[in-house]
Amino acid sequence: MSEASIFKQLDYTARFEWGYEGVEQLAPQSDIVVMIDVLSFCTCVDVVCGRGGIVYPYRMRDETAALYAREKGALLAGKRGEPVSLSPACLATIPAGSKLVLPSPNGSTCTVLAQQSGAVVVAGCLRNAAAVARFINVHKGTVSVIACGERWPNGALRPAIEDMLAAGAILDGLSGYQLSCEAQMAVAAFRAANEQLAAVLAESGSGRELAAKGYPQDVQIAAEWNRSQTVPLLGKDGGYVAASSALGSAPGFFA
Repeated sequence: MSEASIFKQLDYTARFEWGYEGVEQLAPQSDIVVMIDVLSFCTCVDVVCGRGGIVYPYRMRDETAALYAREKGALLAGKRGEPVSLSPACLATIPAGSKLVLPSPNGSTCTVLAQQSGAVVVAGCLRNAAAVARFINVHKGTVSVIACGERWPNGALRPAIEDMLAAGAILDGLSGYQLSCEAQMAVAAFRAANEQLAAVLAESGSGRELAAKGYPQDVQIAAEWNRSQTVPLLGKDGGYVAASSALGSAPGFFA
C-alpha cells in the first residue's frame, strides 16, 4: 500500500474519520458518506427534514449566504438568539416545509466538501442513528462516517465526543460490513456510553458550552437517541431532504 493511501482505510467497507481532512481522504473512495455534527448542524437537519423541510448547507454566514438564501427562496439561519438559528429547539418551531440555509464551519463545510466526491451524502446524528443504519443496510455500498467535530479558537479541529458516539451508534447498526479499526473504536465508545447518552452529552465540553450560553434544551434534543426515523439525503440542488423525497436524485446510486 502506498504512503498516499495508507490513511484511506481502503481494506474496509465501513470507515470512520474526522473533519475536513477525513472527508478529503475517505469520500472519493466511498459510495455513501455520513456527516455527523451532533451539536448542532446534523441534529438541526434532522429536525427540519423531519418536518418536511429542506436544509441547504453553506460554509459561512456572510453576504454570499444571504444571496444564496434569496436564490433558493429560503430562510437564512443566524446565531443562537436570533429568530432562526443553528439551534434544534428553535428550528422545531419554524413552519413545516420550510427551506433553510444553514451556515456552519463544521457540518455544513464537511457536507460541501463531501458533495464534490459524487458520493451519496447523508446527515446522521443520535436522533436518527438506527434509521441511517437501516438505510445503509438496504442500499449497500462502501460507507465512510465523518465526525465533523468542533473548532478551537485558532481554527484547528477539536474532536467532539458526541460526534464519535453518534458515528459509533450508526456503525454499530450495520450488517455485513467490515469495520476499520477506527470505526471499531467509534462503536466501542458508543457501547460504553449508550446507557447514559443524555448525561454524557450534558457533561461533554460541547454540551457544557451550550448550557453555559443558555441553550441546554439543544443538548437534550440532540441526545434523543433514535427518536427520529428521518434520513436526510443531500439532493442535486445542494439541499438535504428526507430520503423518501430524494431517492430519485442521488447521483448514480438508486436504481
